Amino acid sequence: MRRRAAIGGLIAATVFAGCGGIKAPDLFIVERTGRVAGARLTVVVNEEGGVRCNGGATLKLSDPQLVEARAIQEDLQELASKNSSLPPGARSVLSYHVREESGSVRFSDDSSGQPHVLRQLALFVLQTAQQVCHLPS
Repeated sequence: MRRRAAIGGLIAATVFAGCGGIKAPDLFIVERTGRVAGARLTVVVNEEGGVRCNGGATLKLSDPQLVEARAIQEDLQELASKNSSLPPGARSVLSYHVREESGSVRFSDDSSGQPHVLRQLALFVLQTAQQVCHLPS
């Protein structure tokens, strides 16, 4: 009887794992575009510190990077809940569209009146692409 229960549990665990298990919710998704080589980038950060760049494999943020991502997401909530969109300036090179649970924000690297969190986000995206995903951008 115990053996059947153990085998049944093993089969259930295998089926559950095969279905992908429980997926952590996303903290945010950033789509970056621009007029320079390597500008196009999509970064997805999940609650457990997983990160995917351009649809690649899920990689792992360090603990400090995850803390930073969570702080950015928290600071974005008010802007996102208003679906904020800051127009690009005259010399815009990169544009960003970030989505999180409460809404989205659009801005460019030279958008006037940018709150500090948007500059933090742009730097986080760049550093994550380079240091975690090992992309040249």
